[in-house]
Amino acid sequence: MLRSWYLLCCLWALHLPGAGEGAAAGREIDAAHYRERVKAMFYHAYNNYLENAFPYDELRPLTCDGQDTWGSFSLTLIDALDTLLILGNVSEFQRVVNVLQEGVDFDIDVNASVFETNIRVVGGLLSAHLLSKKAGVEVEAGWPCSGSLLRMAEEAARKLLPAFQTPTGMPYGTVNLLHGVNPGETPVTCTAGIGTFIVEFATLSHLTGDQVFEDVARKALKALWKNRSDIGLVGNHIDVVTAKWVAQDAGIGAGVDSYFEYLVKGAILLHDEELMSMFLEYNKAIRNYTKFDDWYLWVQMYKGTVSMPVFQSLEAYWPGLQSLIGDINNAMRTFLNYYTVWKQFGGLPEFYNIPQGYTVEKREGYPLRPELIESAMYLYRATRDPTLLELGRDAVESIEKISKVECGFATIKDLRDHRLDNRMESFFLAETVKYLYLLFDPDNFIHNDGSAFDVVPMPYGECILGAGGYVFNTEAHPIDPAALHCCRKQKEEQWEVEDLMREFYFLKKSKKSTFKRTAGHSGRESQTASADASSESSRGGMNPEKNTKRRIPLLSCPNQPFTSKLSVLGQVFLDNT
Repeated sequence: MLRSWYLLCCLWALHLPGAGEGAAAGREIDAAHYRERVKAMFYHAYNNYLENAFPYDELRPLTCDGQDTWGSFSLTLIDALDTLLILGNVSEFQRVVNVLQEGVDFDIDVNASVFETNIRVVGGLLSAHLLSKKAGVEVEAGWPCSGSLLRMAEEAARKLLPAFQTPTGMPYGTVNLLHGVNPGETPVTCTAGIGTFIVEFATLSHLTGDQVFEDVARKALKALWKNRSDIGLVGNHIDVVTAKWVAQDAGIGAGVDSYFEYLVKGAILLHDEELMSMFLEYNKAIRNYTKFDDWYLWVQMYKGTVSMPVFQSLEAYWPGLQSLIGDINNAMRTFLNYYTVWKQFGGLPEFYNIPQGYTVEKREGYPLRPELIESAMYLYRATRDPTLLELGRDAVESIEKISKVECGFATIKDLRDHRLDNRMESFFLAETVKYLYLLFDPDNFIHNDGSAFDVVPMPYGECILGAGGYVFNTEAHPIDPAALHCCRKQKEEQWEVEDLMREFYFLKKSKKSTFKRTAGHSGRESQTASADASSESSRGGMNPEKNTKRRIPLLSCPNQPFTSKLSVLGQVFLDNT
């Protein structure tokens, strides 16, 4: 009974039950076949990175060598780590963990993107840390509240904190990992570069007990919200010192995208009503001013007039985000628009002129981005519509035909003639391959519906992990939301747990126990207990470590912090009752 309560309390599963009956006759996709082909794609890219590019950040597949791009972190190795486990390769996961522990150093004189370092490095290390036990890594005592990968993630995140020291709380876009923000650093940062921290930083705060990470992430989110236009839109770039909008184009794509994504995912991860309310207000403005025939254009943020009638490949995450709030019909219509562009070119060009139905000059490339595949995975979980598997099939076929070279997979420089560029971004292994594999692997542990889980003993009870409901950061690194309730560092939470223990213990013993609270106080010092309680406490009866025979496993999930209902197995209720 108690564990059933754990599951109800801790699971905020993103899994949406299927509505379809499977593929229609004549359209059925052999998922097992494509799953194996995706796995082969991963190892072709991954092995070539190890052989030709490691320890550099990325592989250059045309010249079979490597280059540093985002900070000299062996970035592709970090980004690919959780994908290894999703593909079932526990031995390589374990080996890479040892390699990273020994070889990665963040105390270096490098100017690094605050945004990219967070989503790829901090997010990748946090996800790998939380998946370590499932991968057979020998974890230290106190896991998931301690561990070498967690310490690495915290170290990387601390290197980013100086960027948030601005009058507005919005971070600079770049920080030197050794010296902090350079004196001549531009104060202009894109909206996504300000609003894409709450998933990783809140996870860090909950696991380490240091509230500074979540605090700076929330302050940055609220600063953007405060500076939205009168019609409810945000622009593309803002001055983080003066809060003046520098680029006033409003849309859902490049420079803005993951800000909206993190409002939704942060709300799900943290059960946070305020974040979801922010997104719903933005969503109204986006529908009112930027949506035209299930396309989303760019408009002037103060006037709502169209400034760019283009579709950007980065916008293809939007149907997946819509599915997370239950807006399936709109999501499918928009997805099918984007899928027609894929069919036209065998990939999504960076920019697509909607009225002309063609690419935009100098934006004809496709760097193997994952966003449309990501949306297909979410929507397939929600609908089982076979069209979504067809996109997966087309993606495998076109990427292999156009992009595959001897030393990996190359960025497509121009979708019109399929010329290639000498780069394989780390997100190809972190996101594109991962989402493709999960699309074709309905039984993967990531899709767990809560029927299986792990029980981890903690100092104040048991913690439920691995029960599903993973929240993907914007680099597709899955975070187990239940883990955020395993590490009780704040005293008030500890006192609440001890109160529950006392009450439950004495009810079981059928003894009278009286707890009085001084008016106006909620702290532990304001409580007095009966003589029986004091007597038991003095004998160690209140300490589960000293009295293992009487140890009562306690709820590891706190009460909901607000009255709105949130998700259990997928549904998110958005009422304010």
